[in-house]
Amino acid sequence: MKHINYMDVAKNIMEQLDQGAFLTVKAGDQLNTMTIGWATMGIIWSKPIVMVAVRNSRYTFGIMEKAADFTISFQKNDMDKELTFCGTQSGRNVDKFKECRLEPVPAQKTISPIIRIPGIHFECKIVYKTAMNPAFLDEAYKRQYPQSDFHTLYFGELLASYEI
Repeated sequence: MKHINYMDVAKNIMEQLDQGAFLTVKAGDQLNTMTIGWATMGIIWSKPIVMVAVRNSRYTFGIMEKAADFTISFQKNDMDKELTFCGTQSGRNVDKFKECRLEPVPAQKTISPIIRIPGIHFECKIVYKTAMNPAFLDEAYKRQYPQSDFHTLYFGELLASYEI
């Protein structure tokens, strides 16, 4: 495991989001992973912050609402099949870890595990969340929500970043 400065990989990570990454969260005995394609990172409140967007209709949303943290695993190898599955199937109905042969392993600083895959891993403590208010969304962006299933935005302080 090699610890990395997240800003050194930020550009590549943001470009990779077009292909997806695994957002993993645990609260109590609930554990799920989902594919994300939207996120951002930078400095807010003088801290390194990663912001992820989770639609309220997703199974992961209910877990995120109870969780203290989350992890993001950015795969190094081709995992299109697994990312597609985790982005189209609900954890309410299927064990994504079992179906995709993804192994959750303890993280260094969060309750939520990482997925044991080669790549970059972020561990984040949830420090703020806010539901999107469509009244403040530009009309051009409202087209992203034809069913009005808006996101909740979770701001996570980056506690650890490393490559496996």
